[in-house]
Amino acid sequence: MNSEILNIITSQVVEKAKDYGASLAGIARVDELRNSPSHAVYGKLGEYKGIGITQTKHARQRGIEWPENAKSAIVIAIEHPDDRPELDWWKDGFTGGTEGNRILISIAAELSNWLEKEKGIKTNKLPYHIEKGGIFLKDAAVMAGLGCIGKNNMLVTPQYGPRVRLRALLTDKALLSTGPTDFDPCGACNAPCRKACPQRAFGERIYSKEKLGLAQLPGRTGVYDRVQCNIQMQWDKDTAKEAISDGGDIRGKVVRYCRLCEWACPVSRS
Repeated sequence: MNSEILNIITSQVVEKAKDYGASLAGIARVDELRNSPSHAVYGKLGEYKGIGITQTKHARQRGIEWPENAKSAIVIAIEHPDDRPELDWWKDGFTGGTEGNRILISIAAELSNWLEKEKGIKTNKLPYHIEKGGIFLKDAAVMAGLGCIGKNNMLVTPQYGPRVRLRALLTDKALLSTGPTDFDPCGACNAPCRKACPQRAFGERIYSKEKLGLAQLPGRTGVYDRVQCNIQMQWDKDTAKEAISDGGDIRGKVVRYCRLCEWACPVSRS
Protein backbone atom coordinates (compact mmCIF):
# COMPACT_ATOMS: atom_id res chain seq x y z
CA MET A 1 0.00 0.00 0.00
CA ASN A 2 1.25 3.52 -0.74
CA SER A 3 1.42 6.16 1.97
CA GLU A 4 -1.73 7.96 0.85
CA ILE A 5 -3.84 4.80 1.02
CA LEU A 6 -2.28 3.85 4.36
CA ASN A 7 -3.09 7.28 5.76
CA ILE A 8 -6.73 6.95 4.66
CA ILE A 9 -7.09 3.44 6.12
CA THR A 10 -5.44 4.49 9.38
CA SER A 11 -7.90 7.36 9.79
CA GLN A 12 -10.79 5.05 8.91
CA VAL A 13 -9.71 2.48 11.50
CA VAL A 14 -9.61 5.07 14.29
CA GLU A 15 -12.98 6.53 13.33
CA LYS A 16 -14.60 3.13 12.88
CA ALA A 17 -13.42 2.03 16.34
CA LYS A 18 -15.11 5.12 17.77
CA ASP A 19 -18.26 4.39 15.76
CA TYR A 20 -18.38 0.99 17.45
CA GLY A 21 -18.12 2.55 20.90
CA ALA A 22 -14.46 3.23 21.65
CA SER A 23 -13.67 6.49 23.44
CA LEU A 24 -10.14 6.49 22.01
CA ALA A 25 -8.26 4.45 19.43
CA GLY A 26 -4.77 4.43 17.95
CA ILE A 27 -2.26 2.32 16.09
CA ALA A 28 1.27 1.23 17.01
CA ARG A 29 3.85 -0.57 14.89
CA VAL A 30 4.67 -4.03 16.21
CA ASP A 31 8.38 -3.77 15.35
CA GLU A 32 8.58 -0.74 17.66
CA LEU A 33 6.24 -2.16 20.28
CA ARG A 34 8.46 -5.22 20.73
CA ASN A 35 11.12 -2.94 22.23
CA SER A 36 8.83 -0.89 24.49
CA PRO A 37 9.74 -0.86 28.21
CA SER A 38 7.37 -3.52 29.56
CA HIS A 39 8.04 -5.91 26.69
CA ALA A 40 11.79 -5.33 27.03
CA VAL A 41 11.90 -6.16 30.76
CA TYR A 42 9.33 -8.97 30.74
CA GLY A 43 11.03 -11.86 32.52
CA LYS A 44 13.58 -9.65 34.28
CA LEU A 45 11.37 -8.76 37.24
CA GLY A 46 11.22 -12.24 38.73
CA GLU A 47 8.28 -14.62 39.08
CA TYR A 48 5.01 -12.99 40.06
CA LYS A 49 1.80 -14.81 40.98
CA GLY A 50 -0.38 -11.97 42.20
CA ILE A 51 -3.88 -10.87 41.30
CA GLY A 52 -4.39 -10.62 37.55
CA ILE A 53 -2.01 -13.44 36.69
CA THR A 54 -3.78 -16.50 35.32
CA GLN A 55 -2.44 -19.94 36.15
CA THR A 56 -3.71 -22.45 33.61
CA LYS A 57 -2.15 -25.34 31.72
CA HIS A 58 -2.31 -23.18 28.60
CA ALA A 59 -0.60 -20.18 30.22
CA ARG A 60 2.45 -18.88 28.39
CA GLN A 61 5.54 -19.18 30.53
CA ARG A 62 8.31 -17.44 28.58
CA GLY A 63 8.35 -14.07 26.90
CA ILE A 64 5.97 -12.49 24.45
CA GLU A 65 5.17 -14.71 21.49
CA TRP A 66 4.26 -12.40 18.63
CA PRO A 67 2.35 -13.92 15.70
CA GLU A 68 4.66 -14.13 12.70
CA ASN A 69 2.41 -11.98 10.52
CA ALA A 70 1.77 -9.25 13.15
CA LYS A 71 2.60 -5.82 11.71
CA SER A 72 0.44 -3.32 13.63
CA ALA A 73 -1.45 -3.17 16.93
CA ILE A 74 -4.76 -1.35 17.12
CA VAL A 75 -5.43 -0.14 20.66
CA ILE A 76 -8.94 0.75 21.77
CA ALA A 77 -9.98 2.44 25.00
CA ILE A 78 -13.25 3.17 26.72
CA GLU A 79 -13.69 5.86 29.32
CA HIS A 80 -14.16 4.63 32.89
CA PRO A 81 -15.75 7.60 34.69
CA ASP A 82 -16.07 7.87 38.46
CA ASP A 83 -19.84 7.46 38.33
CA ARG A 84 -19.59 4.09 36.55
CA PRO A 85 -17.32 2.04 38.85
CA GLU A 86 -19.19 -1.14 37.91
CA LEU A 87 -17.35 -1.19 34.57
CA ASP A 88 -14.37 -2.68 36.38
CA TRP A 89 -16.10 -4.86 38.98
CA TRP A 90 -14.99 -8.45 38.51
CA LYS A 91 -17.91 -10.85 38.83
CA ASP A 92 -17.94 -14.63 39.16
CA GLY A 93 -19.62 -16.18 36.14
CA PHE A 94 -19.78 -12.88 34.25
CA THR A 95 -18.85 -13.21 30.57
CA GLY A 96 -15.68 -11.19 29.98
CA GLY A 97 -14.96 -10.77 33.69
CA THR A 98 -16.12 -7.16 33.86
CA GLU A 99 -18.71 -5.06 32.07
CA GLY A 100 -15.99 -2.80 30.71
CA ASN A 101 -14.02 -5.71 29.32
CA ARG A 102 -17.13 -7.16 27.72
CA ILE A 103 -17.76 -3.84 25.97
CA LEU A 104 -14.16 -3.79 24.73
CA ILE A 105 -14.41 -7.37 23.46
CA SER A 106 -17.52 -6.41 21.49
CA ILE A 107 -15.85 -3.34 19.97
CA ALA A 108 -12.77 -5.38 19.01
CA ALA A 109 -14.95 -8.06 17.40
CA GLU A 110 -16.87 -5.52 15.31
CA LEU A 111 -13.70 -3.73 14.26
CA SER A 112 -12.07 -7.05 13.34
CA ASN A 113 -15.06 -8.07 11.26
CA TRP A 114 -15.03 -4.73 9.40
CA LEU A 115 -11.28 -4.89 8.70
CA GLU A 116 -11.43 -8.42 7.36
CA LYS A 117 -14.59 -8.02 5.27
CA GLU A 118 -14.19 -4.46 4.01
CA LYS A 119 -10.41 -4.03 3.89
CA GLY A 120 -9.08 -7.55 3.48
CA ILE A 121 -6.87 -7.11 6.55
CA LYS A 122 -6.53 -10.17 8.77
CA THR A 123 -6.66 -9.58 12.51
CA ASN A 124 -5.78 -11.32 15.75
CA LYS A 125 -8.10 -10.32 18.61
CA LEU A 126 -5.88 -10.44 21.69
CA PRO A 127 -6.85 -11.74 25.13
CA TYR A 128 -6.37 -9.47 28.12
CA HIS A 129 -3.77 -11.58 29.96
CA ILE A 130 -0.13 -11.74 28.91
CA GLU A 131 0.03 -15.42 29.93
CA LYS A 132 -2.73 -16.25 27.45
CA GLY A 133 -1.22 -14.44 24.49
CA GLY A 134 -1.86 -10.77 25.21
CA ILE A 135 0.50 -7.80 25.04
CA PHE A 136 1.28 -4.99 27.47
CA LEU A 137 -1.63 -2.71 26.76
CA LYS A 138 -0.29 0.42 28.48
CA ASP A 139 2.88 0.34 26.37
CA ALA A 140 0.84 -0.27 23.24
CA ALA A 141 -1.42 2.67 24.09
CA VAL A 142 1.60 4.95 24.60
CA MET A 143 3.13 3.87 21.27
CA ALA A 144 -0.26 4.47 19.63
CA GLY A 145 -0.36 8.05 20.91
CA LEU A 146 -3.18 7.68 23.44
CA GLY A 147 -1.16 9.15 26.33
CA CYS A 148 1.84 8.59 28.57
CA ILE A 149 2.78 6.45 31.56
CA GLY A 150 2.16 8.51 34.70
CA LYS A 151 3.69 8.57 38.15
CA ASN A 152 0.99 6.08 39.21
CA ASN A 153 2.38 3.61 36.62
CA MET A 154 -0.85 3.86 34.64
CA LEU A 155 -1.67 5.18 31.21
CA VAL A 156 -2.67 8.85 31.51
CA THR A 157 -4.67 10.25 28.60
CA PRO A 158 -5.34 13.94 27.81
CA GLN A 159 -9.09 13.34 27.58
CA TYR A 160 -9.77 11.08 30.57
CA GLY A 161 -6.63 10.98 32.69
CA PRO A 162 -5.96 7.38 33.81
CA ARG A 163 -9.66 6.54 33.90
CA VAL A 164 -9.76 4.29 30.82
CA ARG A 165 -9.84 0.56 30.07
CA LEU A 166 -7.89 -0.98 27.18
CA ARG A 167 -7.96 -3.78 24.63
CA ALA A 168 -5.99 -4.49 21.43
CA LEU A 169 -5.91 -6.48 18.22
CA LEU A 170 -3.10 -7.14 15.76
CA THR A 171 -3.19 -6.80 11.98
CA ASP A 172 -1.22 -8.53 9.24
CA LYS A 173 -0.81 -5.24 7.34
CA ALA A 174 1.52 -2.45 8.42
CA LEU A 175 -0.71 0.56 9.10
CA LEU A 176 0.57 4.04 9.94
CA SER A 177 1.39 4.66 13.58
CA THR A 178 -0.65 7.35 15.34
CA GLY A 179 1.93 7.98 18.08
CA PRO A 180 3.66 8.40 20.36
CA THR A 181 2.74 11.85 21.67
CA ASP A 182 4.59 14.57 23.60
CA PHE A 183 1.73 14.78 26.12
CA ASP A 184 3.15 14.60 29.67
CA PRO A 185 1.26 16.23 32.55
CA CYS A 186 3.23 14.47 35.29
CA GLY A 187 6.56 16.27 35.23
CA ALA A 188 5.65 19.13 37.60
CA CYS A 189 2.77 17.32 39.32
CA ASN A 190 3.11 16.68 43.07
CA ALA A 191 1.73 13.15 42.54
CA PRO A 192 -1.49 12.98 44.60
CA CYS A 193 -1.91 9.54 43.00
CA ARG A 194 1.08 8.22 44.94
CA LYS A 195 -0.14 9.69 48.22
CA ALA A 196 -3.57 8.10 47.77
CA CYS A 197 -2.32 4.50 47.77
CA PRO A 198 -3.49 2.72 50.96
CA GLN A 199 -0.59 0.25 50.77
CA ARG A 200 2.19 2.77 50.02
CA ALA A 201 3.00 1.05 46.74
CA PHE A 202 4.89 4.21 45.74
CA GLY A 203 6.72 4.56 49.03
CA GLU A 204 10.24 3.64 47.96
CA ARG A 205 12.40 3.04 44.93
CA ILE A 206 12.25 -0.59 43.82
CA TYR A 207 13.80 -0.52 40.34
CA SER A 208 16.86 1.18 38.84
CA LYS A 209 18.26 1.77 35.37
CA GLU A 210 21.14 -0.51 36.25
CA LYS A 211 18.87 -3.36 37.35
CA LEU A 212 16.48 -3.25 34.40
CA GLY A 213 18.85 -2.04 31.73
CA LEU A 214 16.62 0.79 30.48
CA ALA A 215 15.85 4.37 31.38
CA GLN A 216 12.04 4.13 31.44
CA LEU A 217 11.20 2.61 34.81
CA PRO A 218 7.94 1.45 36.45
CA GLY A 219 6.22 4.45 38.01
CA ARG A 220 8.61 6.59 35.91
CA THR A 221 11.25 6.69 38.66
CA GLY A 222 11.24 3.05 39.75
CA VAL A 223 9.13 3.60 42.85
CA TYR A 224 6.21 1.36 41.94
CA ASP A 225 5.99 -1.79 44.09
CA ARG A 226 3.62 -4.29 42.48
CA VAL A 227 3.80 -6.58 45.52
CA GLN A 228 2.36 -3.84 47.77
CA CYS A 229 -0.27 -3.03 45.17
CA ASN A 230 -1.21 -6.71 45.10
CA ILE A 231 -1.74 -6.71 48.88
CA GLN A 232 -4.59 -4.25 48.37
CA MET A 233 -6.00 -6.18 45.41
CA GLN A 234 -5.91 -9.40 47.41
CA TRP A 235 -7.74 -7.67 50.28
CA ASP A 236 -10.33 -6.39 47.80
CA LYS A 237 -10.83 -9.94 46.54
CA ASP A 238 -10.94 -11.54 50.00
CA THR A 239 -13.54 -9.08 51.30
CA ALA A 240 -15.74 -9.15 48.18
CA LYS A 241 -19.45 -9.72 48.79
CA GLU A 242 -21.78 -11.97 46.85
CA ALA A 243 -24.37 -10.59 44.43
CA ILE A 244 -26.47 -11.62 41.45
CA SER A 245 -24.81 -10.95 38.09
CA ASP A 246 -24.98 -11.69 34.36
CA GLY A 247 -28.66 -11.62 33.63
CA GLY A 248 -29.73 -12.10 37.22
CA ASP A 249 -29.29 -15.88 37.29
CA ILE A 250 -25.74 -16.28 38.59
CA ARG A 251 -24.78 -15.56 42.17
CA GLY A 252 -21.13 -14.94 42.94
CA LYS A 253 -18.58 -12.57 44.41
CA VAL A 254 -18.29 -9.07 43.01
CA VAL A 255 -14.75 -7.73 43.46
CA ARG A 256 -14.43 -3.95 43.54
CA TYR A 257 -10.72 -3.36 43.10
CA CYS A 258 -9.07 -0.22 44.47
CA ARG A 259 -8.92 2.75 42.08
CA LEU A 260 -7.72 5.44 44.50
CA CYS A 261 -4.63 6.34 42.44
CA GLU A 262 -6.89 6.83 39.40
CA TRP A 263 -9.40 8.98 41.22
CA ALA A 264 -6.67 11.15 42.75
CA CYS A 265 -5.20 12.07 39.35
CA PRO A 266 -6.13 15.69 38.45
CA VAL A 267 -5.71 15.22 34.68
CA SER A 268 -8.93 15.90 32.73
CA ARG A 269 -10.81 16.97 35.85
CA SER A 270 -13.08 19.91 35.06
